[in-house]
Amino acid sequence: MPTLMPTDDNNNAIPALRLKDGGAHTIAATATSSRNTTAFAADTQIISICPTVSVFVRCGSSGVTATTNDHYIPAGLYYDIAIGGDGQKQTTYLAVLRAEPTDGFVYISEKN
Repeated sequence: MPTLMPTDDNNNAIPALRLKDGGAHTIAATATSSRNTTAFAADTQIISICPTVSVFVRCGSSGVTATTNDHYIPAGLYYDIAIGGDGQKQTTYLAVLRAEPTDGFVYISEKN
């Protein structure tokens, strides 16, 4: 089956998405939940995150808030999160809350 994705030496598709121009975000990870100020683009399917400190994260709408009951992502892990596609409603914001005593940042890259 033909594909537009890059292929490996055996001609198998490598599931890779491109970084979206203008799709880089940074969120401060502090003792208070915070989220991206600009919504993710309507055609973004995946976001990749990399926190400098361990964090709790939650996807949602403009009012989303992260708590210690949300998903834990350790510091330094580069992690992909699906935020749309396959008939699912797209989420446009990511809330973060630090999971350790020091503040840090969460770097986000939109992909499609």
